[in-house]
Amino acid sequence: MKISPSLLKPAVMGVLLSGALAAGVPSAKGADMTPPKGSVSATKTCPSLLQGTYPKLQDDSPQSLCQFSGQVILVVNTASYCGFTRQYDGLERLYDRYKGQGFVVLGFPSNDFGQQEPDSNKKIADFCRNTYGIKFPMFAKSSVRGTDANPLFKQLTKLTGDAPSWNFHKYLISRDGNQVLSFGSQIAPESKTMTEAIEKMLNSAR
Repeated sequence: MKISPSLLKPAVMGVLLSGALAAGVPSAKGADMTPPKGSVSATKTCPSLLQGTYPKLQDDSPQSLCQFSGQVILVVNTASYCGFTRQYDGLERLYDRYKGQGFVVLGFPSNDFGQQEPDSNKKIADFCRNTYGIKFPMFAKSSVRGTDANPLFKQLTKLTGDAPSWNFHKYLISRDGNQVLSFGSQIAPESKTMTEAIEKMLNSAR
């Protein structure tokens, strides 16, 4: 298996991070979409980034991402037969650790890399539940890269300039949807880099 996860770059696109966060997550790449003064606050409505509906992994029922508005969101493209699949454990612990503070993980299975997610949605759901006890929201299998990528991943790639290059790429979205950070597959869910970025966003004004 040839794994070529994206490497995090020190550059930050736009005026995104305060000095504290810049020091805490030097390897994050991101974008700032803060509305200009006088515009309607994104926290009062569903941010444009979240204005989409995606089928639930377990039963294909449509799920609006607007239900997660106001939370810090970690979006991850997942796969069941990857060297990084063990990150499911860390993602679930991360979700359990911070969910009471307004944090959620959203998993998007994809077969884009190495054909490592070949199974049906039902089999993927059973695997996540039986092997890792996943409780965070999971969505139906879709593409996350290139012209066939689902709309959310197209937006995340455009905003950060960083497309997933392997399974378990991560995008961290602020409560108001105005800030997005990108983390490559090699950044573990419970790493200092990740947890400091999450806590910084959780502690920002609601």
